[in-house]
Amino acid sequence: MQTNFSPAQLADPKIAEAESIVRKCVHCGFCTATCPTYVTLGNELDSPRGRIYLIKDMLENDRPADEKVALHVDRCLSCLACTTTCPSGVDYMHLIDHARVHVENTYKRPLMVRIQRALLGYFIPSPSRFRFAMTLAKLGRPFAGVLKRVPALRAFGAMLDLAPTALPPKSRFAEPGTFAAKGQRKQRVAMLTGCVQPVIDPGINQASIELLNRLGVEVVLPKGEACCGSLRHHMGHEDAALASARNNIDRWIAEMDGDGLDAIVITASGCGNTIKDYGHMFRHDPAYAEKARRVSAITRDVTEYLDRLNMPEQSSKGMVVAYHSACSLQHGQKITVQPKALLRKAGYTVREPAEGHLCCGSAGTYNMLQSEISEQLKARKVKNLSALKPDVIATGNIGCITQIGTAMETPVLHTVELLNWAYGGAKPAALK
Repeated sequence: MQTNFSPAQLADPKIAEAESIVRKCVHCGFCTATCPTYVTLGNELDSPRGRIYLIKDMLENDRPADEKVALHVDRCLSCLACTTTCPSGVDYMHLIDHARVHVENTYKRPLMVRIQRALLGYFIPSPSRFRFAMTLAKLGRPFAGVLKRVPALRAFGAMLDLAPTALPPKSRFAEPGTFAAKGQRKQRVAMLTGCVQPVIDPGINQASIELLNRLGVEVVLPKGEACCGSLRHHMGHEDAALASARNNIDRWIAEMDGDGLDAIVITASGCGNTIKDYGHMFRHDPAYAEKARRVSAITRDVTEYLDRLNMPEQSSKGMVVAYHSACSLQHGQKITVQPKALLRKAGYTVREPAEGHLCCGSAGTYNMLQSEISEQLKARKVKNLSALKPDVIATGNIGCITQIGTAMETPVLHTVELLNWAYGGAKPAALK
């Protein structure tokens, strides 16, 4: 795609990067076939190619975002299916990230939207605040339907719909500390505690730690570790996202330079996609560029890490597992084979749904801020998963588990919970 940025504009490294990304787009349109919003809405401006045109025009003319640009940028799920499809290697992820920051800094959204985004940015990244918000949400659930009928309040209704009816108690597997390997210690890893996951489903971290310990891996949850910054990053809150990232980088570097780490293990693929990108996010920061690169270099999704441990074959469980590949895992991190191979090795029959490349509509805060589109994508995903008639659904991201779980009676579990059970751990409570 031809561009017309001035030399003065290109002196800004962020604009220069955006320009180089835009220039790679050859208008082929392959991305439209796999973009969930284009498939759902049929609007060219809700496809990656259309958004690239909007972003190019906005940045080239050095103008603030307007309502039209904000609408179509906000509708992007950042599922990154387009990057898997694109034959030209367009780095759409970093372009849409840059556009979100520009929109956030130059466009004033309607008051209710600003309030919604501010509340999400305040409550979700903090486990204590998030737990408090979920407790309040139980009181508001009866009013969800009413709120969803008022356009300005629809997001609040969607938030209440997604809130669990009850929260599990706090878990020691979400507290800082070291969990010793069983027998001889073979490796030592840090594990991201997370912010939403330990509140909604602490069993995921518990299953991961117990399994790793039995495999001879010591697991440390560093004190002071916090949100990875992913949620704020995808809302365009750049300063807040980078502050969260710096905090975690410092904690992990201290462990790497102390007792050493073989890996940083992530059990929420959305977080993993962002942490693996820390090196890029801090490339122009002289104080953090090298530290961020080191952190990203040893970050592994839990299934990616387990795949390297040569786990033994297990006898058949006699269970059909429908595997839903989270977008941040298959498109973001390009991890497609390992989770399914691990499940099969563990004795499960694995089936994959039709349209497995399409997002379930969760995408961080998307299912609250863009609930109408999200509901359509969820219905499509649930239909395809139900057609497999599975005993259980497995996936690698807490957002997907929550999204799909609101519409299916079939248990939806994290892949590692099934692996832990197959290799000597307790049977997941949802299957009892």
